[in-house]
Amino acid sequence: MATNYDDVGYEVTDGIATITMDRPEVYNAFTGDTVLEVTDAVRTAEEDPDVYVMVLTGAGKGFCSGADTTAMPDWDDQSPAEYGAFLWTVQRVVATLRRAATPSVAAVNGPAIGAGCDFALACDLRVMGPDGLLREGFVNVGLVPGDGGAWLLPRLVGESKAREYLLTGRDITPVDAVDIGLAVEEADDPLAAARALAAEIRDKPAMAVQHTNRLVDPEQGFEDYCEKATRYQWDCVTDPEHHEAVAAFNEKRAPEYDR
Repeated sequence: MATNYDDVGYEVTDGIATITMDRPEVYNAFTGDTVLEVTDAVRTAEEDPDVYVMVLTGAGKGFCSGADTTAMPDWDDQSPAEYGAFLWTVQRVVATLRRAATPSVAAVNGPAIGAGCDFALACDLRVMGPDGLLREGFVNVGLVPGDGGAWLLPRLVGESKAREYLLTGRDITPVDAVDIGLAVEEADDPLAAARALAAEIRDKPAMAVQHTNRLVDPEQGFEDYCEKATRYQWDCVTDPEHHEAVAAFNEKRAPEYDR
């Protein structure tokens, strides 16, 4: 299944939704319309019962180079409320990815800069290509990470390492990303590797995957975790895929899920 957007490609194959930011002539720098389409594509995947994993990537040689400054208004002529409204549309990409129970994998095929970096960080997992890089970079142009970077990065790599990258604007190379646990792997073909990782996740019991993804929340206390885990575990105990998984294990065969 494919959905038509102007700036975004959306395709579902074998239970995996691939969302491609598609403005390769500007390394997938986004406009206001682009971010609205990305948000809609993520929501579409989340609401589709036939989608088990999402892959987010960019067309051509870039993942996403941030905002297309040639398409932005002159903010000196705008009000704080107008700027805030635009920034919220960018923040919504991050928020929608973070809220999704459907796991997401970023295939970072090229530069992911500024908000583009934050889109990659908002995914649950990342695969880096040899030309991929992550750069917050906001301080380099006199800005703060307005799209989530200073919230996301400390939770992923720790406060001290996050400050290093946030305050210097340094690149996070593929080797660095793997070394600090920010990426699963570096791969010559990051999209193929991301899809292979997505397929591995897709082939697990779907309810267990989504509930496990929901449980990963560094902000919650242990008591809240246990309360949620009890509810989620009951959902899984009564799920047919759990029974099939146990039967397959006992019978020493591969499980057969209704996909």
